[in-house]
Amino acid sequence: MDAAVKPMRIALVGNPNCGKTALFNRITGSRQKVANYAGVTVERKEGRALLPSGRELALLDLPGAYSLQAASLDEAVTRDVIRGFYPGEPAPDVLVCVVDATNLRLHLRFVLEVRALGKPMLVAVNMMDAAQRRGIHVDLPALERELGVPVVASVAVRSGGADALLSRIDQSAGRLHPAQTTEAFAEAESHTEVRRLLALAVQMPDSVNRFDEALDRWALHPVVGFALLAAVMFLMFQAVYAWATPLMDGIDGTTAWLSAAASSVLPAGPLSSLLVDGVIAGLGGVLVFLPQILILFLFILALEESGYLPRAAFLLDRVMSGVGLSGRSFIPLLSSFACAVPGIMAARSIQDPRDRLATILVAPLMTCSARLPVYALLIGAFIPRREVAGLFNLQGLVLFALYAAAIASALLVSWVMKRWRRDRGEHVLLLELPSYRWPNPRDIAIGLWERAMIFLKRVGGIILALTVLLWFLLSFPGAPADAVGPAIDYSFAGRLGHLLEPVFAPLGFGWQICIALIPAMAAREVAVSSLATVYALSAADEGQNAQALGALIAQDWSLATALALLVWFIYAPQCISTLATIKRETQSWKQTGIATIYLFALAYGAALLTYQIAVWLGAG
Repeated sequence: MDAAVKPMRIALVGNPNCGKTALFNRITGSRQKVANYAGVTVERKEGRALLPSGRELALLDLPGAYSLQAASLDEAVTRDVIRGFYPGEPAPDVLVCVVDATNLRLHLRFVLEVRALGKPMLVAVNMMDAAQRRGIHVDLPALERELGVPVVASVAVRSGGADALLSRIDQSAGRLHPAQTTEAFAEAESHTEVRRLLALAVQMPDSVNRFDEALDRWALHPVVGFALLAAVMFLMFQAVYAWATPLMDGIDGTTAWLSAAASSVLPAGPLSSLLVDGVIAGLGGVLVFLPQILILFLFILALEESGYLPRAAFLLDRVMSGVGLSGRSFIPLLSSFACAVPGIMAARSIQDPRDRLATILVAPLMTCSARLPVYALLIGAFIPRREVAGLFNLQGLVLFALYAAAIASALLVSWVMKRWRRDRGEHVLLLELPSYRWPNPRDIAIGLWERAMIFLKRVGGIILALTVLLWFLLSFPGAPADAVGPAIDYSFAGRLGHLLEPVFAPLGFGWQICIALIPAMAAREVAVSSLATVYALSAADEGQNAQALGALIAQDWSLATALALLVWFIYAPQCISTLATIKRETQSWKQTGIATIYLFALAYGAALLTYQIAVWLGAG
C-alpha cells in the first residue's frame, strides 16, 4: 500500500480507569475487532475511523498499565507494543496517552514515563466534563507547554467528545516529532515533576473529593459496606428472574410457533425430526435464556463503569487474604460470573504469582452465565414461582443460594490451597480507587451487544453442531422389528447413556442426564439443548408436547435428582474452553490436571451427598 494512503496507526495508552476504552468506543463505534496478541491471551482491540481530512486511522486500544516497568502480563504487552518490540506487531506511528482530568496526580506520572521513550505522542485529557463539575480547572496550554507535547481535551461519553482529538491528530499528521525528553526515567524525579506540573496547570478546589469521600464513608465501611455489597448482589440475582420473564416468554412462544409451523409443512420423517426435534428444540432451549444472561452482564458492566468494583475489591481484601487470595482477585472472580475464560485471563493483573495461581484455580467455581440456562430450567421446573415475605421471589432466592454456595466453595478451596503452600505470608494490596461516575449507556450497550454476539455465535456454532450430532446419535440406529422399549433406547446415544447410568445412579442421574453431560463438556449450555433433544424424541413417541421440557423433567425426575444436578453444575468443569485457558495461562499440564480432578471430585461428592440427604428427607 502506498505510504500516502496507508492508515495512520495510533495506540491509546493509559492507566486503568482513565476512560481509554470509552474513547476507543467513541471513535471507532462498531468498526472494531477483538482478538488476542500472538502467543499470549491478552486481549487486542483494534478499530478503524476516518480523520476530518478523510485519511483512515487504525486505532489500537492497549491494555491499561500503571507503569512501563511491567509487573503483569498486560503491562508487559503494552510496554513491548509501544516500543515496537512485540513480535508480529508493528510499532504505532503515534501514541495517545489518555489521562483522567479528575485524577491527574496519578496519571501524569505515567505520561512522563511514556514521554521518556522519545516517541511521537499526544496527551488526551479525558473526563473534562467531570472535572468542570467538580470545579477542577486544567490549563491545557500550560500543560502542553510544560510537557512539550500536544495536549487536547476529550469527553469520551459525549457525542463529539473525541472530535478535538481527531482534529489535532489530523493537523499534526506528519509533523509530530518524537517527545523532547528522552532521558532515562527515574521514579523519584517523576514525582517531583508531577507536583510541579500540578502547581502550574491545575487548580483544584478544597471540596473536590468531598463527594467521593462522602460515598466512600458508606461504601467502604466495614459493616455498612458489606451490607451494601450483599444488597447489590442480591438485587442482581432477583433481577435475573423478575426482569427477564416477559422476554423469555416471547422467545419461548416464538420457538413453539416455529416448531408447529415446521411440523405442519414438512412430512413426518428424518428431515422433520432433525429440524423440529434437533435444531428448533435444541437451539430454542438455549436461546430462551439470553435475556437472563444479558441482565447479568448489565449489572456487571454498570458496576464496572461506575467505579464501584475497585471499592468492592478493597472492601473484600481482608476477607480474601485470609483464605489465600487478595482484593485484586475480586474483579477476575466477578468476571467469571459471566464466563470463567475472561475471568482467568483477567488474573494476569495480579502481580503475586501465588495469588494469581489461586485465583485461576478457583475461578471455574464462579457461577458463569453458561450455567444459568441449566439453573433456570431446573429451578423453573421444581421450585414454585411465589413470593416470600411478600417481597422476594422464591426462585430468585434459590438462584442466589446457588451463587452463594459457589462463592463459599471457592473461598474454602482457596483456604485449603493456602494451608498446603509454603508461602503463607500476606501481600499488600495497592489499588487505585477511581472517582465515581454515572455509567455511560453507550458503552454498556456496546458491551451487551458484544456479549450477545458471543453467545449467539456459540449457539449458532458449537451448540448447533453438537445438537445435530446428538440428534443423529439419538435417532440411529432405529429400533429392531421386535423392539419392546422406546426406539431411543436402541440408539447409539441411548446405549451409551445406559452404559454410564450405573456410575451416576448413586447421584440420582438417569440415562437421559448421562447423555446430556457428555456434549456439555464442550459448553455447559449444551446440557439444556441435549435434554431438549432427548425428551423431544422421547415425547414424539408418546404424543407429548416436545417444547414443554420443564414439565417433562418435572414428571420424570424427583426433586432429589434435580437438586443433585444443580449441585453438580456448581462444581463440575463442564467446559473444555475453561480447562484450555487454565493450560495457556499457567503453562502447566499439572495445574490443569489438578483443576480438572478436584472439580470433578467435588462435583461427584457434593451431588452424591445432596441426593442421599434429599432422599432421606423424603424428596426422592
